[in-house]
Amino acid sequence: MPKKHLYEYAVIRLVPRVEREEFLNVGIILFSKATKYLNCKYQIDTEKLKLFSCEIEVEEIENNLKAFKNICSGSKDGGPVAQWEIPDRFRWLTAQRSSSLQTSRPHNGFSDDLDTTLKRLFTELVL
Repeated sequence: MPKKHLYEYAVIRLVPRVEREEFLNVGIILFSKATKYLNCKYQIDTEKLKLFSCEIEVEEIENNLKAFKNICSGSKDGGPVAQWEIPDRFRWLTAQRSSSLQTSRPHNGFSDDLDTTLKRLFTELVL
C-alpha cells in the first residue's frame, strides 16, 4: 500500500481591483514537509480577466507568477527567498498581502502522489 503524505495547499488568486475584493483563481501551491515537496501550477484565463474590466497588465502578472514558480523550485532567479528552507518558502508565499496576487489560507490533506494531487487540485479549483 502506498504511503500517504500530509500536504498543505493554497489557491493563488488574482485580485484585479483589491478594493472590490473580487478574485479569480489562477493557481495552486502544494507543499509537503515530509517529502520536501514544494511546487505550483498556474494559468491566467485572459477571457475571464476581461470580465473584471480592469487595467491590470497580464504580462506583469505572469512575471509575478513566474516568481512564485522560481521560489517553489529554489531557483536563483527567485531571489533570496528562494534560498530559504522549503517550509519557510511556503509560509512566505502564503502570507497575507494586499497586492493583486494573493493566496487563500492553507488547507491540508493526504496524498500518495503529490504531482497528481497538484494536477487534480488545479483542475478542480482553477480550470
